[in-house]
Amino acid sequence: MKKRKNQFTRSGGLIGGLVSLLLLTGCASEPVMQEVAQADALPVPPLGNVEYHTYVLANELFANLRPARQARYAVTGFVPADSMRFNRHHQHPLMMLGHQLEQGMITEATKRGYTTQEFKLSNDIIMSEDSDRVLSRDIEQLSDIERVDYYITGTLVMQQAGAVVNARVINARNKDIVAAATRFFPAELFWEEEKVTDRHGRLYRTADKG
Repeated sequence: MKKRKNQFTRSGGLIGGLVSLLLLTGCASEPVMQEVAQADALPVPPLGNVEYHTYVLANELFANLRPARQARYAVTGFVPADSMRFNRHHQHPLMMLGHQLEQGMITEATKRGYTTQEFKLSNDIIMSEDSDRVLSRDIEQLSDIERVDYYITGTLVMQQAGAVVNARVINARNKDIVAAATRFFPAELFWEEEKVTDRHGRLYRTADKG
């Protein structure tokens, strides 16, 4: 009888351990999602806080991913969804947001343990009269690109009050989207709200709140 009782005790302990493990596994991603929700609830003034919005976007994007030890990631610019290319003549207050998101996502991915590739790295230091640099957009000056397993990129949908940013992580071999996230970036991130704004290629004057 005592032997059978010990068997029940061991079985109960084993079952209890398995239940605890399952509960811990199921709750593993909850702290990350709770952090995103808490960050969204904080009152943050838009001006000068593009890094904060990028951080929250990255939290959602990488919430269910884990950095693979051998995988390499390349972060590219975020482009307007309608044209898929940067327009330097576009007068929207967030016209430089796509470039900033590229740089910000490199920082956020690297801090989270992802190995990111700098594909704009030149073969040598480029010297000029007023600067020295190692980054370039001249294809002839770039070094060979290492193997890339995943792309981190996204699109922008411009609106009068800001831009909707759609970020994604894409498998470079089969083009599968393995993660995605969306966040609204307010127009006042880089400058105070302007009296003249651009909408579909036309200029509109906004009402003076004063």
